[in-house]
Amino acid sequence: MNDSTTPSSPATDTDLVFTPSVFGAPCWVSLNGRDPDATQDFYGAVLGWQWRETEMGDRFRTALADGTPVAGIAGVAGMWQTAVAWTPYFAVADADDAASRVRERGGTVAVGPLSLPPGRAALLADRAGATFGIWQGKLVTEWEAWRQAASTFITLHTRDAFDAAIFYGEVLDWASGLPGCCEVEYVGGDVLLRSRGDVVARIESTAPESPPDPAARPHWRVHFVVADVAACVRAAEQHGGSVLERSDHEADLRDPDGARFTVTSRRLR
Repeated sequence: MNDSTTPSSPATDTDLVFTPSVFGAPCWVSLNGRDPDATQDFYGAVLGWQWRETEMGDRFRTALADGTPVAGIAGVAGMWQTAVAWTPYFAVADADDAASRVRERGGTVAVGPLSLPPGRAALLADRAGATFGIWQGKLVTEWEAWRQAASTFITLHTRDAFDAAIFYGEVLDWASGLPGCCEVEYVGGDVLLRSRGDVVARIESTAPESPPDPAARPHWRVHFVVADVAACVRAAEQHGGSVLERSDHEADLRDPDGARFTVTSRRLR
């Protein structure tokens, strides 16, 4: 898996809480980069984050929004020869069981599951090659508080949204009827994932009937909801980033290391 990253633990501080009632939903986003100081400066300027180091060393940082942990960075891409990328993590009840399900259904286990107290994490790829992580254990902050502070949602761009929904549903117990599981809604050719009534992810089909495009690999995209898209674009350009696509309400950006992300003024619906 060429775009694999090393898990930046969603839980490395002592003030963590366990939320067993939420599983299968996105619970964290992490960036694997090269220079944590430069990454900190860039995202601090673009998204207004503050920072603190973690118990894992000075190459690992936690981003704060108004004092609430919202994301992690790991400055290890250069050392461990991994790609620079944002990765979403999904909460699971049992990381080893979820990793086994991934293998059984044609996916790949790239890293882990690893014990990262107070939990376990793994970095995986679905059968189309899109990278994602799983986390079992305590979360950085209570799930509802993270959702409110992070203002983050994720989108999977893949050839066949329905096939992807089946894969993730079987791995993450979506629409299983279990208490706390995520609900799945089919809208046209796309799939919406809801947790506690909120849309937390979307799976979008590209061209399931067309031959695979090597230049358009399936991938998860992290979206950050912001108050002023234009201001984020200006800050990104001033601090070494680039603009890939832009509209009045949204911009796809690339940070100086090459990690792609989206800023938007609209929440996912």
